[in-house]
Amino acid sequence: MDFTRYLKEYPDEKGYFGKFGGAYLPPQLVPAFKEINEAYLTICRSSQFINELRRIRREFQGRPTPVYHCERLSRKIGNCQIYLKREDLNHTGAHKLNHCMGEGLLAKFMGKKRIIAETGAGQHGVALATAAAFFGLSCTIYMGEVDIKKQAPNVTRMKVLGAEVVPVSTGLKTLKEAVDAAFEDYLANYEDTIYCIGSAVGPHPFPRIVRDFQMVVGLEAREQFMEMTGFLPDVVTACVGGGSNAIGMFEAFLNDPVEIVGAEPLGRGEKLGDHAASVTYGSEGIMHGFNSIMLKDEKGEPAPVYSVASGLDYPSSGPEHAFLHECGRVKYEAVSDEEAIGAFFKLSRFEGIIPALESSHAVALAMRRAKEMGTGTILVNLSGRGDKDMDYVTEHYGTGENYMDF
Repeated sequence: MDFTRYLKEYPDEKGYFGKFGGAYLPPQLVPAFKEINEAYLTICRSSQFINELRRIRREFQGRPTPVYHCERLSRKIGNCQIYLKREDLNHTGAHKLNHCMGEGLLAKFMGKKRIIAETGAGQHGVALATAAAFFGLSCTIYMGEVDIKKQAPNVTRMKVLGAEVVPVSTGLKTLKEAVDAAFEDYLANYEDTIYCIGSAVGPHPFPRIVRDFQMVVGLEAREQFMEMTGFLPDVVTACVGGGSNAIGMFEAFLNDPVEIVGAEPLGRGEKLGDHAASVTYGSEGIMHGFNSIMLKDEKGEPAPVYSVASGLDYPSSGPEHAFLHECGRVKYEAVSDEEAIGAFFKLSRFEGIIPALESSHAVALAMRRAKEMGTGTILVNLSGRGDKDMDYVTEHYGTGENYMDF
């Protein structure tokens, strides 16, 4: 497949990447999503909007974030060199602010007074609460009760920033249920509210909107890596739940002779309900208003999922990831909890960088590939920092002494 015109051709005008994507909506929401799409297509070509977003990224977010060479960690593994795109240094500590500030600017353009969202690990909730404070908007965040307990520091940050955090107690009380609750809110309040979806998922145009705002990660990383080394990396990787950080990273390398690999959460193992590796183990299905690859139970409904990383425990993945998987351009490999926890501690101990548990999956995949490759270079999108995970990790895994073996 030729990727030289990829961004112009995908998604198509109906929001499809091949057979994946689209907008499966209740009739009353069709005009609302049409309004969002038309507004986005207007402002994404506006020099005023683009220049304002660039100013925000530079002066408020602290972009560009750097690329960093993990010299000590690489040496511990062998001769293959691991590099990190440091999205943990983006304001609020993760990549999520990249699309939240864009969505906040879109909400202001549309005259909306309120923004709502779901969150799993809390990073999207914190980023959207930050955007709401910046733009003077009301903000409501839906979050599963299980994730509220695991991610208490982020819950506090959201509240300090002025957001209302609504606990979700249905089902497994995690990310899927938070999305369900946010959609119900939007259905009742779409006239003055915009639902700022937290990943490259959902009905069209949100997979495109989030991708476009997150592409800054890959564009920066490609230029920085070339400047640092004089060549392209052999492998590019990022963690994949819904897939916003990964699609932002991968997009810039699609037309390059580079292997691209997404790290999915294997959790406790291959048994349904013990993992959230939807691309690896799922099949085609419609969920939350879009067609993609999803994990299903025996009735064909979204299956229960699990990951040590709250931001990855979602039973589907973005439609663009499903498409890139089907056409063979991007590979997806599953990483277990134990591998991710090991990477969490090793990166902390040997580089002084504490990664988010989500990002630890990508670091673990890079370490696995580095051992297999022997030589070469791997570029990892370190999508977020691990402050939010410290209490949970130390309570369940100690301080890492049992994870130092290579």
